Amino acid sequence: MTTSEDERTNSAARLGFQPGQVVQEIGYNDDSDQELREGIESLTGQDLVDEDYDDVADAVLLWFRADDGDLTDALVDAIGTLEDGGDIWLCTPKAGREGHIEPSDINEASQTAGLAQTKSISLAKNWTGTRMIAPKR
Repeated sequence: MTTSEDERTNSAARLGFQPGQVVQEIGYNDDSDQELREGIESLTGQDLVDEDYDDVADAVLLWFRADDGDLTDALVDAIGTLEDGGDIWLCTPKAGREGHIEPSDINEASQTAGLAQTKSISLAKNWTGTRMIAPKR
């Protein structure tokens, strides 16, 4: 493994991803962080599955920008295929970047969607990640 592969895998490990997990990616676009995506795939040993995936996912990686529509709706949709108690990592542009979403708006949307927001971390150069836990059904 090269150093850059170690760094990618470490970023994914900081998010709590485990080998064998199925991670559904929603909202991918050209601006999504490729190194983080590759790190998750390397760590889990699985390709990320897309929005059309209709089986159960262990976690969701949701890329969301201010002009992507309604955040609450996106979070509710993300819960759809998520394993009971699974994690949603909401990836939003950092403050000062195009598409930034205020933390208060994220908090309100997560509460409305019935999610428990646990922490926010710097994911990558341009992205902040907010971890949310889906309720047990």
